Amino acid sequence: MDNSKSLPAIWAGMECTISRVGDDFHDQLQCGSYYDKDYLQPVLDLNVSAIRFPVLWEKHEPEQGATIDWTWAREQLGRIRHKGIEPIVGLLHHGSGPAFTSLADKAMPYYFADYAAKVAQAFPWVNYYTPVNEPLTTARFSGLYGHWYPHKKSDRHFLNMLINQLKATVLGMQAIRAINPAAKLIQTEDLGKTYSCSTLQYQSAFENQRRWLSFDLLCGKVDQKHVLYPYLVRNGVAVSDIEFFVQHPCPPAMIGANYYVTSERYLDCNLDGYPQDTHGGNGIHAYADVEAARVPLTAANGPAVLLTELWERYEIPIAITEVQLHCSREEQLRWFKFIHETALTLQHSGVDIRAVTAWAVLGSFGWDKLLTCKSMQYESGAFDISAGYCRITALGRLIQEIAQTGASQSYGPGPTHQYNGAAFADSW
Repeated sequence: MDNSKSLPAIWAGMECTISRVGDDFHDQLQCGSYYDKDYLQPVLDLNVSAIRFPVLWEKHEPEQGATIDWTWAREQLGRIRHKGIEPIVGLLHHGSGPAFTSLADKAMPYYFADYAAKVAQAFPWVNYYTPVNEPLTTARFSGLYGHWYPHKKSDRHFLNMLINQLKATVLGMQAIRAINPAAKLIQTEDLGKTYSCSTLQYQSAFENQRRWLSFDLLCGKVDQKHVLYPYLVRNGVAVSDIEFFVQHPCPPAMIGANYYVTSERYLDCNLDGYPQDTHGGNGIHAYADVEAARVPLTAANGPAVLLTELWERYEIPIAITEVQLHCSREEQLRWFKFIHETALTLQHSGVDIRAVTAWAVLGSFGWDKLLTCKSMQYESGAFDISAGYCRITALGRLIQEIAQTGASQSYGPGPTHQYNGAAFADSW
């Protein structure tokens, strides 16, 4: 997948989260009847060059040590391979692992590495992996906000879950590479940034350091000189755990940046201007946490700014690994074109952007409530499967056209002006 001297490739990905709320597991692919119907062929026909594909731990090893049935995964991955498309295999996607462990379990990384080795043994030809999707984001939702299992709400729990996921990534890649030394890590994370009123600049500055923790740790950059070292130690991270990453650096071959219109946040201590459900605080100040796209910012913002920051910090090739907007057909088209054209512009300016990924191509369920409810509202993507069959949408045709030609001529010009998130905000 070395396309460093060509236009950014077009990839696809299926929203595949197996989330856990209490003792209830919710499988996105099962919600869409994916296991029972042939929804893969239309995705293959998009002519993308790579597909982020799940071989998830909870699905394949629900009981520890049980014999794994690879029939479904072997058939699916075999078809992807036969088409000449590169699979990027994910093993844990916003989950807490099977019921016999959890993100808070110190043994989880070792259990996970055992599973990763089994996947590599079953599919030794797979060369690209995202062992754990968005570890920092998952740690936030499970350990800081309490939305997902094990429903904790503290910096201590957040960091414990982050360390466990990143250690699982390192040990998982070691296990995979023991079988396939050519295996490469494509590490995904939400690409966000925080802005604030003047009173809360200290909090936004902290958040803008914390957002890099996944990559800083994996790259072995967190030592006693790191700005967040005191934060980690103060909240219970063992020095030996920090040193583990220095001693076993596992920098990704490619950074996967997931950018949404909600990825940038604004903190405001003027609570009266915002709904109650946005109110929170840090123990010093109470504040509202809202989408920056809804606030008239003066600071430079948007995906071009954030992707440039990412490139300048690590100088590791970047793939935009999730592009999705839940809104009208016209806004979905405009959003994908905007991100694709941003990638083209950045590549021309020297930022090494390798790919743009159409995410949730089969749609998704329940993300309007952050997967916290049993009711699962459906959002379409490149395809609409709500009627029980796979119907390509206008977005799907746009993706297909860009994948084939490198550009779109059929849907009018995309936005070329300075980024204005508010232009998209009213559609979601």
